[in-house]
Amino acid sequence: MRVALQVTCLNDALFPDTGKAVVTLLRRLGVEVEFPEGQTCCGQPMVNTGYLDEAVPAVRSFVDAFESYDAVVTPSGSCAGSARHQQRIVAKRAGDTRLQERVASLEPRVFELSEFLVDVLGVTDVGASFPHTVTYHPTCHSLRALGVGDRPRRLLEAVHGLTLVDLPGADQCCGFGGTFAVKNADTSIAMGSDKVRHVRETGAEVLVAGDNSCLMHLSGLLTRQRAGVRTMHLAEVLAMT
Repeated sequence: MRVALQVTCLNDALFPDTGKAVVTLLRRLGVEVEFPEGQTCCGQPMVNTGYLDEAVPAVRSFVDAFESYDAVVTPSGSCAGSARHQQRIVAKRAGDTRLQERVASLEPRVFELSEFLVDVLGVTDVGASFPHTVTYHPTCHSLRALGVGDRPRRLLEAVHGLTLVDLPGADQCCGFGGTFAVKNADTSIAMGSDKVRHVRETGAEVLVAGDNSCLMHLSGLLTRQRAGVRTMHLAEVLAMT
């Protein structure tokens, strides 16, 4: 099986260690993952802001980079959600029948990391060790667009030495929402502050999520509050030994 890593724009620019962690983890599990250098943006920022026409080149580039692979793994529920739901809308709007066909063919081969581990590889214990108290925030796109359910929690529960504590109001949005945080900054901060309060109530040392966009937002709030809680992507925890 040929497997590609879609690292995402945000990770490429700001959180490269997450992409490295995915490669480390998959190689440990016997998967030789490739990194197509032609990959760019999945098109989600443009779609979410209403610029569907401007997203067409990004969708074309995405298909060009990944359509030859049996599986595409991404450490982002939002980017996986874009590939599985938004790109078909963009292709249809473009009126390009061939692009629609290519998007439809690739769509079911795109997996968020926890989906790939649990559903494709059939593992929950990935051989990780992380002796810390952790709480998990299920991001909106992974929870609602993808329906990853308890897959991330099952993976965390199998990590040796890790204590997983429930996060109050876990299904509530952190307030980031991409450009929403820019256009509606006050509301975004208020929502994030509620989430951070719940995180602090857990007494956890580490806040884990499957999207660095949400973690970036919450990390800023936690840091400014000097909460003493660090943030880590799910892939980074699972790559620990």
